[in-house]
Amino acid sequence: MPSVNKVFLIGNLGKDPEVKYTPSGVQIAKFSLATSERVKRNDAWEEKTDWHNIVLFARQAEYAGEYLKKGMTVFIDGKISTRSWDDENGVRKYITEIIGNVVKNLSVKRDDTSSSDSDENPGNGSDKGSEPVDDLPF
Repeated sequence: MPSVNKVFLIGNLGKDPEVKYTPSGVQIAKFSLATSERVKRNDAWEEKTDWHNIVLFARQAEYAGEYLKKGMTVFIDGKISTRSWDDENGVRKYITEIIGNVVKNLSVKRDDTSSSDSDENPGNGSDKGSEPVDDLPF
């Protein structure tokens, strides 16, 4: 039976993307992404935040390095990947990352001199930037 490894995330950058290059010149961008949900504990609602390690390559990494900043809301389409390595003491370490195939900036850029959305923000699809994204159908 075939399997699927697919992730869709909408969240806020926890830091500016860190951009590096492989020895062959491929650009890599890494950043943390926070996703939140409301959960009920006893009789009170609380916000629960999960942090995800995002890794982008090539053109997506270039875009992230140029246009994404801490606090921005983004959409990530990717897959889950876990890798391991031995640290300097020989202890096996593991990290789970989201390898992004698509990244879209969902933050609305407000400009008082223009009444239209910027072409720099193609992933928004709406001029209702003040509405919360927690009413999405998924």
